[in-house]
Amino acid sequence: MKSSMAEATFRFYGELNDFLPPKMRQHTLAYPFTEPQTVKHLIEALRIPHTEVELILINSQPVDFTAVVHPHDHVSVYPVFHELDISPLPALRPSRAYPPRFILDNHLGKLARLLRLLGFDTLYPRAHLDDSELAQMAHDENRVMLSRDRGLLMRSLITHGYCLRTTNTAEQVTAVLHRYHLHDHIQPWTRCLNCNGRLHPVPKSEIEHRLQPKTRLYFDEFRLCQDCNQIYWKGSHFTTLQQFIERLRP
Repeated sequence: MKSSMAEATFRFYGELNDFLPPKMRQHTLAYPFTEPQTVKHLIEALRIPHTEVELILINSQPVDFTAVVHPHDHVSVYPVFHELDISPLPALRPSRAYPPRFILDNHLGKLARLLRLLGFDTLYPRAHLDDSELAQMAHDENRVMLSRDRGLLMRSLITHGYCLRTTNTAEQVTAVLHRYHLHDHIQPWTRCLNCNGRLHPVPKSEIEHRLQPKTRLYFDEFRLCQDCNQIYWKGSHFTTLQQFIERLRP
């Protein structure tokens, strides 16, 4: 005999509505199901990654992702709070390092370079990795996953992540800085754009033999990546990049 259909009501707040079809946004939703399910399962059945959720209330009581939704329950689901401090309430996930360390999926190479330009530890695997490998790396290194792929962010191994809403790289950077309150943590020209290694000043005399004649003639200040030995100096793109950085500062 088939189980009878049960029903609970859900309300999603704030930017979580980005993930819902337009006709479902900003409304209390009747949610039918055949048997009790965890609240995480029901939220993600609507294609909302758990990484976007900061607070869940069932019948006005805070719960975690493992809580079971029963018939006639009312579930309120909230996104990350930017102003309100909810630290006294039970956390949905373990804490992470701050400033966060990022890992980006296979389609965000430009964003990876800009985050490194700003000084943030940003892993962007050179080899094309599948979702399970990316999720495992995020888990093992306690990194925040940045992606536009909701399916990737719904993997249980990923505890911290952010689903980017735009394909515009500059807008993506702005969104990440806002999401994680990073404007005061910008430290430009401290990481290699190529490999994420740390940059350190290097005397010109030590790398002069590697420089092109005009670079050797016109520039005297250099930085060297401690991992891949890439050399950096204030070349033709420096002014444009510095202006971009200054626009992002508070």
